[in-house]
Order: sequence, then structure tokens, then C-alpha cells
Amino acid sequence: MLFDARHLRWVDPNGMVALLLGGSIAGEASGTFPHIELPDNQDVLGYLSRMGFHDQAHKVFEFDSLPRRGASRPSDVLLEITAIDTNHDVHEIVDRVQGRAGAILTSKLGYPAASVIPFSVMLSEVCQNIIEHAEGPGWVAAQAYNWAKRLGRFVIVISVMDRGRGFKGSLGGEHSARYGDRWSDSTALEAAFLHGLTRFADPGRGQGLQQIRKQVRKWSGLISLRSGTARISQVPEWDDSPPMIDGMAQLPGAQIGIILPALVQP
Repeated sequence: MLFDARHLRWVDPNGMVALLLGGSIAGEASGTFPHIELPDNQDVLGYLSRMGFHDQAHKVFEFDSLPRRGASRPSDVLLEITAIDTNHDVHEIVDRVQGRAGAILTSKLGYPAASVIPFSVMLSEVCQNIIEHAEGPGWVAAQAYNWAKRLGRFVIVISVMDRGRGFKGSLGGEHSARYGDRWSDSTALEAAFLHGLTRFADPGRGQGLQQIRKQVRKWSGLISLRSGTARISQVPEWDDSPPMIDGMAQLPGAQIGIILPALVQP
């Protein structure tokens, strides 16, 4: 199988992580690494390099040759693409990102210095979701952008994706019976996202997503959770995405996407 990215002109953390997921799924199905052709565009190639895509792609794809280094440009990379397999990976990610997060949150988004703590907790929780639900490999990446045309201010984009069982598969054993014929990807997302249900019977488990939603709402951000054929979102005033979409293309595992915008100055 060939992944042809030669004509790619732009990519974000969601696209890069999804590309790794696609390559991982293709490799598992065929038993061999799929081949990838890297972008001809030097800016895109340089961005992939700064985001650590090449390091992760070597574990998923086959290359004709070592990736060429693209043009060097100033970077607002908050977190390079990082694999998540264990709780130790999550702790390392949070430790590594705290310094950069503080600088970017204050200088680019205008958040108070104390915001780095709830941001780190939120990042830890979305990564922990892979360990909690997926029981499969996953990746996380985060980047700051100037959304000059779309929003007129800086944003931080966080993308977490895994190749696990998805929310329907993860929650099914504990909760599918109460939903009966209504049990589906969309109802599983509602159960986790809106009601805090988890695959564990322990009281108090499953509050991570609820705390993330609360923090994202406080910062007027957007959070979406996609799994299987459905996507559920908590949508702020500045976006017009529907809160629920069903009938999408099948996505193995799950994707959590968060967009945090800069504060609007009075």
C-alpha cells in the first residue's frame, strides 16, 4: 500500500496523527509496513520534521530514503508527535510540556500564568484516555497557530488519537445492556462525554472527560470526541459545528480534538 503525500501543501496535528493511525491500520492488516512518499513542499516537510513526524513514521511506514530536512522556520510547537503506550509516557509528556505551555499560554493566548496547571491536568487526562479506554497504541500532538482569517487570534490545537477499541467497544461490556437496541457509537459517546460513564464499575471513575469539558468551556474552547461512525462536540460561540454527527466514515479507536483560543481583550 502506498501513502502518497508528495502534493501535500498543508497539514495540522490532526492530519499528522491521523496519517500515522492510517499507516498503522494498513500495516496491521497487511502484515508489512506501507510505503509513504513524503511531501515535495519544503515548508511542509520542515514542519513535519519540527513536529517529530519522521521519528514516529519510521515505526509505521517504509521510506525509500531518509527524509529530507525542510526549510527551517520559527516554530510554536507545543508538543511534538509523541507515542502513548503506558502511564509513564503520560507523565513524561506532562513534564516535558509544562515549560513551553507556560510560555505559549501567556504570550500567545494571554492566559494567566496559573493556567499552566489546569492545562497540564487537561493534557494528562486526554492522554490518559488512551490508557483507560483504548488498550491500543496512540499519539498526541499540540501546536499554537495564528488563526488570523478564521478567528483573528492565536489558538492552541491539541490532537489525541488511538488505534484501540473505540468508546462503543470499551463501554459495551458495562453499559450496553441498559441501552438495548439503541447502543451505538453515538450513544456510547454521549454516555462517556455527557454522563461520565466509564468501563470501570468504581464510583468516581470517568470524571476526567467532565473536568476537561468544564475547563475547555471556561476558556471558551472547542472539544470534540470522535469514535466509530460518530462525533460529539462541545461547541463555543465562535464555531458553528453541530454538537453531534452520525454516519461518518468508520474510525477505529478514538480521536479527541481540543482548540483553545486566545482571550479576547476588553
